[in-house]
Amino acid sequence: MTNSIETLVAKWAEPDGIPFKGELITDDNCLCAQGQALHFIGGWDFERLRNVEQGEADKVTAELLGISRAHAVLLRQVNDDQPGAPSVVLTDPAKVLGDQAHIILAFWRHLDRMTPGQWAAAWDAAVDAAWDAAVDAAWDAARAAAWAAARAAAWDAAWAAAWDAAWDAAWASNEIQGATIMRERGQPFYFLPLFGFADPEAVLAAENDQ
Repeated sequence: MTNSIETLVAKWAEPDGIPFKGELITDDNCLCAQGQALHFIGGWDFERLRNVEQGEADKVTAELLGISRAHAVLLRQVNDDQPGAPSVVLTDPAKVLGDQAHIILAFWRHLDRMTPGQWAAAWDAAVDAAWDAAVDAAWDAARAAAWAAARAAAWDAAWAAAWDAAWDAAWASNEIQGATIMRERGQPFYFLPLFGFADPEAVLAAENDQ
């Protein structure tokens, strides 16, 4: 865990340190989780926080904390939707993403490294005739595994970055979450191969080769 994350988590543990929910900064300067990261770690003043686009806030928060853009989006989503402080997103992401969290986070880091050409290739590789059935399989497997949070974070991050294959990245995240169930059902991975991975384990192997 980086020093920046440790600083935020320590602040959130203070009685008055729980982040605000629903917007980056309020009229009376209360800050959400990302707002606190940008202000206390990044040194942003309140005026800058009031004028930044959300996609840029996601990107810079990720850079400051040493996490992926999708992980930064997840931090925002959990902060806005759950009671209390979102510390667990950074300290124990498996509690939000399930037992495949380490692979999901590696996949999200891979998305950040992809070039525009690679994103275009992922988009072009999708076969429309198979897409709907693959979506159903990925969603059903992730839901059966009781872990569906990854799809929204991955889509939001990829969409904000204007990546054409945003939905493909989102559903690939669900395939990772529900991989065990998909294998039990004999369902092949469809979205992960669009990004060059035959299966979730290949994601970790590729990251280890970086």
